[in-house]
Amino acid sequence: MDELNGKLIACQILITGLIARVANEQRDPLRFLTDFRDEIKAVVNGVNIAGMDNTDRVRAVAQKTVDELFSLMKPPSSD
Repeated sequence: MDELNGKLIACQILITGLIARVANEQRDPLRFLTDFRDEIKAVVNGVNIAGMDNTDRVRAVAQKTVDELFSLMKPPSSD
């Protein structure tokens, strides 16, 4: 289980870095991140979760993960 958690954390870090890289190449990176976050949340809300009794809990954890990923991203420095 620890190996799986480590791989998931590594994947989250990789995705966060990729999103930040793409955002930095945009004219308005904060707007891009906001729009992208909203799209990801819409996907999480609409994804079909099969084979589980409590899909609301799974969806809530997924939403929390999305919020945590985007909270790691800081606005561009003023330098």
